[in-house]
Amino acid sequence: MEIETVSHKQSVLNMTIGALVGVLALLAYLFVGSRNETLEVQKLLTTKVEQFAVTQQKLDSISSVLDNKIIEVRKLGGSVSELERIKRQLENDKKKLKYDLSFSIQQYNLKINDYKAFLAQNDVNLRQLKTENGSLLNRARALEEEKQTILTENEGLKHEKAALTQTVDDYSLQNAELKNKVSLASAMKAVNVDVYALAANGKERRGGIYKASRIDRLKITFIMPSNPVAVRNNKEIYVRILDVNGAVVGENGGVIWAEGHEIGYSTRQTVFFENSDQQVDILFRRDAPYKPGAYTVELYAEGFRMGSGNFDVK
Repeated sequence: MEIETVSHKQSVLNMTIGALVGVLALLAYLFVGSRNETLEVQKLLTTKVEQFAVTQQKLDSISSVLDNKIIEVRKLGGSVSELERIKRQLENDKKKLKYDLSFSIQQYNLKINDYKAFLAQNDVNLRQLKTENGSLLNRARALEEEKQTILTENEGLKHEKAALTQTVDDYSLQNAELKNKVSLASAMKAVNVDVYALAANGKERRGGIYKASRIDRLKITFIMPSNPVAVRNNKEIYVRILDVNGAVVGENGGVIWAEGHEIGYSTRQTVFFENSDQQVDILFRRDAPYKPGAYTVELYAEGFRMGSGNFDVK
């Protein structure tokens, strides 16, 4: 009986020990499996982090290249609208990458390849733009050289024109001076100017001093010398009789333009110039009596003063 009891206890102990061994074996298995799974997860996370960092670095690099290209194209005067559109798209991708829980390296590699393809095509366009700008620059330089040539020619023409204008002005001045000299040379002259007093009965008094009561008319007589430059034709002779105060004597006279200004005259008479030292007599009558004093007689023809004389009234 005791032997059976001992045997039963030994059997229970063996079973307990076996169960413990089995539990320990199971725990060991589970521990080893869990540890292996943790290592795999860590390895996967490490790979994802590395891929994320590389992707972000590539996107930042492409963003920097885009910034430089935008600056360069602007300097060349090209359009940057497409570059700016791609830059906005890239910034959206960079922002999305920070919060992308379903990050896929394959998906972002496709995007990065698209960006690289765009940059490659843009390089072609940029080279073409530089070539066009070079051609435009050469054309601009050529135009600037043509402009400077034209300006130089125009400056020369201006000097030539100025010299020609000066020459014309000089000739005009000389011509005017010549005309003036000819006019002066051809001007009528009056020499030996005498003034006589005629009484009512026609008696003529000479000497230059006359009583006012005995002056019915004045007779102005003078010689018109011959002049080879003057033209033989009718000459209008204007007579100015000035009293002691310088006032023009005569109620039926008028005004003429002579020697650069307007003057009044007492009477006028048309005389045919014979160019033969002819004598001319001009009669003048006034209704009012002459006041005592010294009088001056001036003669004008064709805008010039011919000569002058004087008489006194007492």
